[in-house]
Amino acid sequence: MRVLVTGGAGYIGSHVVTSLHAAGHDVVVVDDLLRCRVDEVDGAPVERIDLASDLAPDALAHALAAHGTEAVMHFAARKQVGESVRRPAWYYQQNVGGLANLLLGMERASVTQLVFSSSAAVYGSAEGSAIDESVEPRPINPYGATKLVGEQLITAAATGFGLTAVSLRYFNVAGAATPELGDPAALNLIPMVFERLDRGEAPRIFGDDYETDDGTCVRDFIHVADLAQAHTSALSLLDGSAPGNVVLNVGSGEGTSVREIVRRILEVTGSELEPVIEARRLGDPAYIVASPARIAEALGWHATHTVDDMITSAWAAHLARVKL
Repeated sequence: MRVLVTGGAGYIGSHVVTSLHAAGHDVVVVDDLLRCRVDEVDGAPVERIDLASDLAPDALAHALAAHGTEAVMHFAARKQVGESVRRPAWYYQQNVGGLANLLLGMERASVTQLVFSSSAAVYGSAEGSAIDESVEPRPINPYGATKLVGEQLITAAATGFGLTAVSLRYFNVAGAATPELGDPAALNLIPMVFERLDRGEAPRIFGDDYETDDGTCVRDFIHVADLAQAHTSALSLLDGSAPGNVVLNVGSGEGTSVREIVRRILEVTGSELEPVIEARRLGDPAYIVASPARIAEALGWHATHTVDDMITSAWAAHLARVKL
């Protein structure tokens, strides 16, 4: 299958491009390349397009037709929660507007298969040991809200022009399949700890008085290589299926506390720094772990990498990047 991947030069997108190639698919990448490098796309042809621009629908329609695209995977989006709170209108313009332009391009090119990169942020402050897709989405920040609106727009497009889609709501992504594909941005827990260790600063833990076993927040971590495989497997739900939008969680179904993650990072890095406890961050739920039952039934997909795999591979990628 020929698949167009938006945001294919980014951290998650580049892993998916590699996974698609390994499965025998042909890939075309669309990216604005503002935060990425062309050499991260595993040899795929690249179309440089800003999805939020007024010119995007026509440019996308042309790219889809020119490359004989059969399906699209959509990752191109802004994803910093704090930034979304400061710039909500811009986040809607970028994330919802970018998706709307993509759907316009797909409609014009008669491409009707889509895998959408959604997020567990749609669940908002929902807590529990097995959050499943039946939980009512109630996002608590503009970033999560744009992902939920995106899902709703895709569902409407299924009725409007026969779109067949899968929306994957994934939890806390970490690790790297190879050192070259590591996460370059310190926006998530593991790379944020690495960044502090680089400066000789102790890792920070926000709150140790939650109702969990060790008092710190518990989260569901998923290796980026497992996430990429979930996207590749999702293509099997598209071809020949009736129009609609299937929503699936992507998580391990297991929780790991922030304190435990930090402890393991310090072991892997050989650091003797002790974490410092700071005040809770507003809106941090105590316990968020996915139920992966639906994706296991639909795709036969299960997470295969451990938290230790995520930390060691992320550290190898971090060291490789520091040496550049």
